[in-house]
Amino acid sequence: MKTKKFIAVAIFALIAISCSVIDDLLTFSIDNQTTVTIPSGFPANIALDVVTPDIPSNSSSVFENNNTNAELVKDVKLKEMKLTVTNPANKSFSFLKSIHIYISTNDTDEIELAFLDDINSTSSTLNLTCTTAKLDKYVKASSFKLRTKAVTKESITQDVSIKADIKFQVTADPF
Repeated sequence: MKTKKFIAVAIFALIAISCSVIDDLLTFSIDNQTTVTIPSGFPANIALDVVTPDIPSNSSSVFENNNTNAELVKDVKLKEMKLTVTNPANKSFSFLKSIHIYISTNDTDEIELAFLDDINSTSSTLNLTCTTAKLDKYVKASSFKLRTKAVTKESITQDVSIKADIKFQVTADPF
């Protein structure tokens, strides 16, 4: 009886490990990049919405490069969103109080993608907190939009350009 239980547990563990290994083999990243500009003269402590133009999704070519296609993609999540001040060159994120970034397409509703509140940084880069939202339909689309909702701590005297590096983690089915 103990042998049968041991064999059953061993088989279950082997299946679980095999599924994890297969998922790892079928997991890859899609990288996108865009720039958001926070305009000068915007008053402090007031939310500012900035919408990006359509960002082309390079997902179909990345799917092809990873020997899969959109129909086989079973899970897309945001792995990382990193913001970098690109202009002015000496500017840090010390002016920013909070930032929330939302994603949408022409065919889907807007959902929150990443955020950071109570920002207390003197760096020119920020790593945002990623939501756990399922992003399949956004990444599979030919393009998507980002809306940035930012609150500043202080008035800024010149436009601030911020580059957003976006990394999606994609897992596909083998069949």
